[in-house]
Amino acid sequence: MTAVLRAPVLRVPGILSAAALLAAVSLTGCGGGDGDGGGDADGHGGRSATGAVAPDDFGCLTSEEAKAASLPFKSADGTETGAYVPGGESGGGTGAGIVLAHQSDGTACQWKDKADELYRAGYRVLAVNSAGQEVSEIVGAAGYLRGKGAKKLLMGASKGGTAVLTAAPAVRPQPDAVIALSAPTVYSAMNALDAVPKLTAPVLYMAAEYDESFGEDAKALNKASTKASEHKLIYIRGAGEHGVALLDSVENWATVQAFLKKYGS
Repeated sequence: MTAVLRAPVLRVPGILSAAALLAAVSLTGCGGGDGDGGGDADGHGGRSATGAVAPDDFGCLTSEEAKAASLPFKSADGTETGAYVPGGESGGGTGAGIVLAHQSDGTACQWKDKADELYRAGYRVLAVNSAGQEVSEIVGAAGYLRGKGAKKLLMGASKGGTAVLTAAPAVRPQPDAVIALSAPTVYSAMNALDAVPKLTAPVLYMAAEYDESFGEDAKALNKASTKASEHKLIYIRGAGEHGVALLDSVENWATVQAFLKKYGS
């Protein structure tokens, strides 16, 4: 199923600089803690004057936000990974949970505004701050949300889109739905084109016509999603926005929200 939208021409190059992005999740845009007990003492995951490890602000959170909503969780391989979790460990909705994976030019900060909006809509949200083991991180994030009693809806942008598509078949049971924005078929060791034929969950792909090769990648991924209970492609003609930037469009964001509501209610 393919829906075609038309938009004013806007050329924005696809960003896939391999920095270390539900997944969505990359490492050159905002700073995060380096995990070795170093860092500064003012909220970048470093130690305070008392020796306590300060919450990671991911480069965008206030100290109050970091204290309330910067939380660690365990990846599937047992390593500790950071995440922005609006509402904190005990907060969030009681129904669907959403894992957000950032693209290769960002951190969890890339999803902050949408994460906050989804949280206000009643979802439990976990925006992964990737340390470079995206698939393991996303599987672990889904397990974290399940442990909180939530369903698991995965959404990623660019590299994060490839990550959520690659991870989804490994989640048991598979997530209730998957959304991939401008996802390349292959990124580093992740091969979404090999993974999506195993995906039984409904999946929504979104990509812009003038965003380098990502539109053609979305078509290929949609075509390969033969076992998905629903697979839908939103191919936006005359546009060039990439990844999370696609959601700056009111129409695109409404489409994503409708898909989330359909499978997360």
